[in-house]
Amino acid sequence: MRLTTRTNLALRTLMFCAVNDRQLVRKQDVAAAVNASENHLAQVVHLLAQTGFIVTRRGRHGGFHLARPAAGISVGTVFRAFEAGLPFIECFSEANTCPLRPACRMGQHLERAVEAFYATLDPVTLADLTDCNSGLDAILAMETARARTQCQRMPKISVEAEPA
Repeated sequence: MRLTTRTNLALRTLMFCAVNDRQLVRKQDVAAAVNASENHLAQVVHLLAQTGFIVTRRGRHGGFHLARPAAGISVGTVFRAFEAGLPFIECFSEANTCPLRPACRMGQHLERAVEAFYATLDPVTLADLTDCNSGLDAILAMETARARTQCQRMPKISVEAEPA
């Protein structure tokens, strides 16, 4: 099984948004970080917005962010949103021209295998991929997110007034 480039970019984009949580991210930033074409990424961002995974804001100070917490986004659901319309094999296509179609039993087994693939990914959330992943943070975090993360990890120092 091979995932489409769109599905791969969708997951990378969502991971970028999760790492840069509570920030409006721009297509250019994502494209540079995940090594993608901005034009191709624009299509992915549009579909992510249509399917409710991200919220977009237009305009000069526009961008996008996750529509809900990363823990509430299932990888299986994302994959289904991007892959479900594509037949895994000709058997699943309405334009099936396979001469074995009337007698072949393989389609039913493949259908179960594909569903098992998605079912395995359903419990995996975006948070499972991004939370406490310092390697991913180092690759995907924008500067403001890096500063925020570093501040959260530094011990807090209380400043008290010295007695006079």
